[in-house]
Amino acid sequence: MNPAWVVRTGRLLLRPVGWEDLSELQAIKGDPRVFAVMLGGVRTPVRAAEELAEDIQAWGARGVGMWTVREDGRFHGIVGLMDRPDGRGLSLRFALWPESQGRGLAREAASAVLRFAHERAGIARVVAVAREENTASRMVLGGIGMVECGAFLRDGHRMLVFESVAREGRPGALPPNAKAWDPIGGSGPQTP
Repeated sequence: MNPAWVVRTGRLLLRPVGWEDLSELQAIKGDPRVFAVMLGGVRTPVRAAEELAEDIQAWGARGVGMWTVREDGRFHGIVGLMDRPDGRGLSLRFALWPESQGRGLAREAASAVLRFAHERAGIARVVAVAREENTASRMVLGGIGMVECGAFLRDGHRMLVFESVAREGRPGALPPNAKAWDPIGGSGPQTP
């Protein structure tokens, strides 16, 4: 693993997923409280292992992928960037245990990943998709400066598409609707 891929925030350590994380990934991806609303739904242990292999390969090929989210060594969930299978682009995704929610951890982790994508990986555009009724995810996405840019129907649910685009002429710069943040302090980009 490239040490440049490790991200630290005020509270969190984000580390690219690896084989040592397999049992935690199988547990969270197999839990319907967390993964029932995710694209692809709840995973079997075998599918979670296959996805881990794909995630490790993505890191090697692109220098971006999925991270584990840890606070003081405790596993809270995952966050990262993946190509959407529907061709909408590179997508920000996050999933935390229910008991880890409500503390701002998803926002802190997602903000750090968005910053990594634009400023360190040079990715000009990142998208995210959330169910219209998933207010918590929509709040996280809006709170880190992503803006709604479209919608579509999937399995009877209205899905909202969000995006973050780096400023023109400055690859990797924050989008114009976000303010700078201090990764050590842990505060994410703020919308005006």
